Amino acid sequence: MKHDVAEIPVVILCGGIGTRLREETEDLPKPLLKVGDVPILVHIMNHYSYFGFRRFILCIGYKGYKIKDYFLNLAYHLSDFTLSMEEGHSEVIFHNWRSRGWPITFAETGLHTETGGRLKRIEKYVTTPHFLATYGDALSDAPIDKLLRHHLDSGKTATMTGVRMHTRFGVVEADADGRVRSFREKDEIEERINGGFFVFSRDLFRYIDGDTTVLEREPFQRLVRDGALGVFEHNGFWQCMDTYKELSLLNKMVEAGDTPWVFPQ
Repeated sequence: MKHDVAEIPVVILCGGIGTRLREETEDLPKPLLKVGDVPILVHIMNHYSYFGFRRFILCIGYKGYKIKDYFLNLAYHLSDFTLSMEEGHSEVIFHNWRSRGWPITFAETGLHTETGGRLKRIEKYVTTPHFLATYGDALSDAPIDKLLRHHLDSGKTATMTGVRMHTRFGVVEADADGRVRSFREKDEIEERINGGFFVFSRDLFRYIDGDTTVLEREPFQRLVRDGALGVFEHNGFWQCMDTYKELSLLNKMVEAGDTPWVFPQ
């Protein structure tokens, strides 16, 4: 079956308060924090857009009105323009604006709604057999086309992207007497973690009860019991932005010209 990816919605969870970035999120919701000159949310949308996905559903909550305002004024944010202010008439001329052509649904999903609850609230906007979803605070170079194909071929209800997490800790090996036999720095842990970048069939909504449902707990546990949760292994770049240190890391990468999450538009 051929799928028109331009019609498959990408749901982005944008409603959390971002408590671990409290100083940065006092004025802005976390998805609007800038990585380089662009909010992380726009980087994420550009990622999907590169692979042909054009339709977005943003699950907003905390300071969601600022996300709405940003996109309503996107041309002003991203382009040069001339404002002609004549008596009784004003005109704005944009000089280098290229519309993204994205239909974006801004869904108010509540201030304290959990991740599963936010997805449940946008069920009415998902009109295709499958949809994609991700968090609004992680960047990657995951091949979204291969992720979708993997999901469709598997026949699973849900597919998550499994990534290897970087760690700043050293690994200690000790004997029974407590004597250290070896110590080594370790860049990654062997086990994979949930990196987001999901593909779901509409059957997922049956696993979600309401606003208090945490997607990563009971729904995923039930999917595992039903043999309906698969994983797409990604060995490339992935970095979340949970803390100020991680935000600084991403911006240092931008300064160094090392931006694997940036795709040509």
